[in-house]
Amino acid sequence: MLRWTITFIILAIIAGILGFGGIASGAASIAKVLFFIFIVLFLISLITGRKKI
Repeated sequence: MLRWTITFIILAIIAGILGFGGIASGAASIAKVLFFIFIVLFLISLITGRKKI
């Protein structure tokens, strides 16, 4: 999932440089959402992985 976030960030940067503001804004917002989903899933796996049975 982090790979998709990096891909969308690079797409947003390239689109911003080329002057496509709408595409850059959309790609940046998608990257932000994916990053927060990644953080939440990482924290959940960190918490559940530390429990000892």
